[in-house]
Amino acid sequence: MRKNIIIIVLVVLALILGRMFISNFDKMKTAKQRAMAGTPAVTVAEVTSREVKRQFGANARVAAKYRVDVLARISGYLRKSYFKEGDFVKEGQVLFEIEPEQYMYAATKAKADMDNARSMSDYYEKQLSRYEQLVKQDYIARSEYDNVLAQYDAYSAQKDSAESAYRDAQRNLGYTKIKSPVNGRIGLISVTVGNYVTPTTGPLTTINSYEPMYITFNIESKNYEELVRIDKSADVKRDVEFIFSSGRKYEYKGVQDFRDNKIDEATGTITMRATFPNPKDELIQGDFGRVIIYSVNEDLVPVVPQAATMENQEGRYVYVLDEKNLPKMVYITTMGQTEDNMWLVSEGVKAGDRILTSGIQKVIPGKPVRIVQVAQDEKEPVKKPGIFEKIKNKLGMK
Repeated sequence: MRKNIIIIVLVVLALILGRMFISNFDKMKTAKQRAMAGTPAVTVAEVTSREVKRQFGANARVAAKYRVDVLARISGYLRKSYFKEGDFVKEGQVLFEIEPEQYMYAATKAKADMDNARSMSDYYEKQLSRYEQLVKQDYIARSEYDNVLAQYDAYSAQKDSAESAYRDAQRNLGYTKIKSPVNGRIGLISVTVGNYVTPTTGPLTTINSYEPMYITFNIESKNYEELVRIDKSADVKRDVEFIFSSGRKYEYKGVQDFRDNKIDEATGTITMRATFPNPKDELIQGDFGRVIIYSVNEDLVPVVPQAATMENQEGRYVYVLDEKNLPKMVYITTMGQTEDNMWLVSEGVKAGDRILTSGIQKVIPGKPVRIVQVAQDEKEPVKKPGIFEKIKNKLGMK
């Protein structure tokens, strides 16, 4: 009887102690859960790399391949204009006419002088031929032959001078019709019909060619060095896209076909140029916008998900886990381009770095985080049940 009482007392004590133990365990677990609830749950991924064609942006300006000022090459009154402002004109098309009468008279007189000089030259050429025979046979004195020779030489020189004067008069007469030197769109008329013009008057109008068009831009020297490194040469033709100031992308691509031979010391940039087709006349001389120039070869660069980045006044950043699994804020420099919702990164992180990809809004640098999902090769090992879990399982407690 006494033995049974002792056993019952021991069982009761064991139950009481077990109950107290489990109650304390539950309190500890609850405290742990509360602590965990205050720890941000995050997902983690490794920074990967990708081969892409690099692109660099720059401000740009549209320029006509040919920009020609139309000038008067002789003096006179403007009699006519043969175009409307803004018209497309072709090379050789007559644009203006300068009063031609005085130049017609000058050309007529120059032709008469030339014809006279030719006649006299021809006459003395024949005389000289006859006098050569006569002097050989001693029918005339040598002095008479020398006189005819001098006359021939003088009229030959007069003929050459008259022919030159006639050509010059014809040239000036041709200048009375001012023609377009190139194909292009003509601008505003600076000097209207009825005014007296001279070669020093200045441009009567301006013509800008429109097909093709040049777009010039200044790229930073470090970006130029990157292009040369990636393409392994400076002398390659690269694709270029143009974006209007409105934000619309031009539908045709251009080709970068020129680079300056020096870096501008004041700006640290190099001038480059691309040639663009302009079949719809959308590119206009003097317009501004931006260009994107692409490398010919691909380059291996780190990439991070856009969702893993945040921004503040200092720039774009990500949270990188250190060796203790504590997050630290790292600012990154992106390349201004994305692929599949991934930022291409030039500075800040490298392939293999572990970054937080979600749950980052509540993360505090240097404070613990709770990793709920990691990359396949980084998953946390499965934990074996501890002693408290074993006791609860044996007692059938949840």
